[in-house]
Amino acid sequence: MRDFEILFDHGESSDRLDPVYPPYGKLGFPQPPPDRPWIYSNFVQTLDGVVSLLGKDASGAAISQSEEDRWLMDLLRAHADGILIGVGTLELETRLQRPRPRGPVFRIVERELRQLREKLHKKRECNIFVTGSGRLSLSNHAVFDGDKLDTIVITSEQGFHSLRSQRVTHPHVEIIIAGRDSIDLAEAMRILHKRFEMRYVLCEGGPMVHGAMLRAGLIDEKFLTISPFEAGQMVPTDERIAGAPPLENVRPSTMTGEGFSGETMARWTWLSCRKCGDHQFHRFRRKVAEHP
Repeated sequence: MRDFEILFDHGESSDRLDPVYPPYGKLGFPQPPPDRPWIYSNFVQTLDGVVSLLGKDASGAAISQSEEDRWLMDLLRAHADGILIGVGTLELETRLQRPRPRGPVFRIVERELRQLREKLHKKRECNIFVTGSGRLSLSNHAVFDGDKLDTIVITSEQGFHSLRSQRVTHPHVEIIIAGRDSIDLAEAMRILHKRFEMRYVLCEGGPMVHGAMLRAGLIDEKFLTISPFEAGQMVPTDERIAGAPPLENVRPSTMTGEGFSGETMARWTWLSCRKCGDHQFHRFRRKVAEHP
């Protein structure tokens, strides 16, 4: 792996000196708010803003094509008490059968970064899944087996009715109820903070979850890798889903769902910039005045 070239960095220094940091440079985080975790997201996109090619190349790796981006994802995971992921992302990766037939386990791959996590006194790795409907079969996904990491499911009261029968076979899966008919994400983050003592949470999407978190004012920082490719908004004709509604063949950006107006757009401070070859690695922090 190549070292990152630091163009500028106005972020905090790392909490500790460790040989893992020099290839990237310093990486620290502010103190979290008093009642919820500090939440940072991580995405990779093309030059034209596409985060998934959909079809047979739907995973982020198809857009990234960068060893350094994969390493950075592990570095960010090492600093997080939990990784927030939409069930749609889990289902998609499982359908692709990568890296295994029962889907992925979102965890740190690099041994040196697992060791860094231990030095940072983090608990066992934890995946946090969001599903308002609760229509999720825990047995279909390896991530809920409990042998590699802890798992939490955030759902509504309505969604809990769909999940509660599975608690007999998966008692180790924690289920958070936040909201009656739909999920109250702010309440869910407060529960993660108070009940699970989570101080830092990494949001890995997908775009629907990230959009909902952004609209709720719950994304404090955004790490964004820009790959030197252009993909186009529409899936190529020969790769489209036959009979699918047109929107299912439109490639997403980092945010889907209802957007902002010109007056209410989320505004960011450009905190740092690195490059490695032709890939750009950015860090943005939401302007303080916009915090909830």
